[in-house]
Amino acid sequence: MKYLSFFLLVIITVVSCKNDSKVTDEISIIEMPVTIERFDIKFSQATPDDLEGLKKNYPFMFSKSYPDAFWMDKIQDTLQQELSQAVIKAYPSLEDVETEISSLFQHLKFYYPAFKAPRVISTTSYVDYRNKVIVTDSIDLIALDTYLGPEHEFYLGVQEYIRAGFRKEQIVVDLADAYANRYLLPVKNKTLLDEMIAGGKRLYFKDLMIPFKTDAEKIEYTPEELKWAETNESYIWQYFVERELLFSTDSKLPGRFINPAPFSKFYLAEIDNESPPKIGVYLGWQIVKAYMNNNSEVSFKDMLNMSSEDIFNHSKFKPKK
Repeated sequence: MKYLSFFLLVIITVVSCKNDSKVTDEISIIEMPVTIERFDIKFSQATPDDLEGLKKNYPFMFSKSYPDAFWMDKIQDTLQQELSQAVIKAYPSLEDVETEISSLFQHLKFYYPAFKAPRVISTTSYVDYRNKVIVTDSIDLIALDTYLGPEHEFYLGVQEYIRAGFRKEQIVVDLADAYANRYLLPVKNKTLLDEMIAGGKRLYFKDLMIPFKTDAEKIEYTPEELKWAETNESYIWQYFVERELLFSTDSKLPGRFINPAPFSKFYLAEIDNESPPKIGVYLGWQIVKAYMNNNSEVSFKDMLNMSSEDIFNHSKFKPKK
């Protein structure tokens, strides 16, 4: 019986590898070339004679409520000029970013055949880090002044845990997250488990759409933070279970374990400052992955529409020890 189970496991593994290879091959032949339109450069170098042409090609970047004089004043604004110069210095070329976005679009097209590649346009935003990327049906905007590196002088005064993601490597991750917003059905989360699984679904979406990024990049952890979460997974799970947090509707729990923050809040001095933020999202991710690994007959899209309790109850999740 032991040998039969072993051979069955080998067969399943081989079949799974072949299927994964087939998917990878099918995705790789999808044509999704990406050229980022450098509106940021065109705007910074515009003269009054150029403005009409810019407004014609990028009407969505110019509110009709403002006259041309307003836009010329903005071009010549000292802060705008400093932002533009910093962006051009940091991003003289965007070829590597274009390659990653092209791969994201290939994966989106494979899993969502109706997907049509939008125009991808770079801009500046006076460091509006709450809107680093904007995704619509036909246009993706990337505010490059929010990706100059966490230590850039423009970010002085921004909390460290927020500016940690202000790096080039996160551009395609943020785009994938924005697409997750579009493809995942909105649900009203009531319990901590609901919040955990919702976050886990978003990260599993990234697993499929940007498999070339590391797990740390997908969840916006440092490699050390991810290692801490993996090492302490069993302890975290025990903490949640013993305190009956999973099905709690306490409104303070998302702030402690789901939302971006400097660290997760266990209210235990010996681990609070060591723990990474969003530890509940990390656990939800592991539950979703366990569910998909143990329910191969369920499609990715069907899983996204399932309730958190169904996923949890059929996940056979066991934390790492």
